[in-house]
Amino acid sequence: QVQVVESGGGLVQAGGSLRLSCQASGRTFSRYSMGWFRQAPGKEREFVAGISWSGLTTDYADSVKGRFTISRDNAKNTMYLQMNSLRPEDTAVYYCAAPKKSGIMTLSDESLYDYWGQGTQVTVSS
Repeated sequence: QVQVVESGGGLVQAGGSLRLSCQASGRTFSRYSMGWFRQAPGKEREFVAGISWSGLTTDYADSVKGRFTISRDNAKNTMYLQMNSLRPEDTAVYYCAAPKKSGIMTLSDESLYDYWGQGTQVTVSS
């Protein structure tokens, strides 16, 4: 059974940094792309960043480009999201997601992800 568990959320002031982690289990982590999504209060869930199985291909939402960095350590079955220069509008519940199929081409397509974590709250104060 595939499971993904996020950690690392918290409260930070605008301009600060946080690093989120996503620990995966239940299958060979290194064969699958992974993604980060977020949902702010009263808004739909949106794509934040995605990374291919090898880590060589990444994709970011325009709103986080240049501030967030996605990475993965296949030896540790863990994906990361380094968030710098945080803004109040980054406040949301952040979710880690994994697809059932390997080799997905569109990292930003939420419909391709089958396994979701419980989410971790990120709150950025102004």
